Amino acid sequence: MWKANPIASRLQVKWPIIQAGMAGGTTTPELVAAVSAAGGLGTLGAGYMSAEQIRQAIRAIRELTDKPFAVNLFIPEEFDGEQPVASTVAIAMNDVRERLGIPADPAVTRYAEPFAEQMAVVIEEQVPVFSFTFGMLEPRWMAELKQRGVTVVGTATTVREAVALEASGVDMIAAQGSEAGGHRGSFLPDSPSNLVGTMALVPQIVDRVNIPVIAAGGIMDGRGIAAAFALGAQAVQLGTAFLTCVESGAHPEYKRAVRETNDEATVITRAFSGKSARGIENEFMTLLAPHDSELPPYPVQNALTRDIRTAAAKQNRTEYLSLWAGQAAFLSRGLRAEELVAKLVEETERVVSGLR
Repeated sequence: MWKANPIASRLQVKWPIIQAGMAGGTTTPELVAAVSAAGGLGTLGAGYMSAEQIRQAIRAIRELTDKPFAVNLFIPEEFDGEQPVASTVAIAMNDVRERLGIPADPAVTRYAEPFAEQMAVVIEEQVPVFSFTFGMLEPRWMAELKQRGVTVVGTATTVREAVALEASGVDMIAAQGSEAGGHRGSFLPDSPSNLVGTMALVPQIVDRVNIPVIAAGGIMDGRGIAAAFALGAQAVQLGTAFLTCVESGAHPEYKRAVRETNDEATVITRAFSGKSARGIENEFMTLLAPHDSELPPYPVQNALTRDIRTAAAKQNRTEYLSLWAGQAAFLSRGLRAEELVAKLVEETERVVSGLR
């Protein structure tokens, strides 16, 4: 399983264990570097970062380790920033702002960071691995990355998406099961019908594509890793498992909520960003649920709730924070990243040995 592993060889890592690129400050340079130094592949979740912030983070990672790492970005989507917000949605969000003591109807000047500027930094800084989600990479970017020898990883939530990604030229596919925390990577189209579980999704994608598959969604320990390999995956990607690590930049109350949750606590919501994402159900999700069909799409809603999330974090109000987490979040552990990688390897080997 570990020896002569094609993904580990291609990525030049010891273990085919990838820390997911969780955007929003969770994947600090310290976390990314620690995972890579431990033999896995750390990933900088840079979707919400400006080009200069990405550059600084990349250089900070390189100061901490000389091992390979990845940068993850969001494929941009068309949106209308001038579209008026439904009155029901505005009233509900302003009610939350009043509870937090912040101004109503804040002006939004930027909805998303310029993707071309973000990509320029990825290329200029010669990042060894680039992963993306929410869609397909433009041919011009794919060609430039390939020319520079960058390994490219796309995200699929269905077989159709995996086939399309392979045809576009990606080197590997992260098969994201419905158990996964955070935003769904769906793009053909993004709908509830795309909620295929990891155990069902991985072997079907493996059977349909000719490139390596990375299993993602609900994997928290050696049992999950061994199962993923049995399904045909050649690597695993874990997000929630690393979210509670010491080096993670997640808010302390966010980490606590993840550690104390249960298997029935997460739901898929559009409340915080306008895009389907799995997180621990809280008051903000409940308040916006009746208005789901009226919510602005991503990234508009994401920008409109930024002030709420920022204030909630400062006030330790988890009821208004986006607590992204997978269905197996309760299995998380508050370890250092190096310790977690070592435990994952040890547990996997123990499970595989017991099956022989």
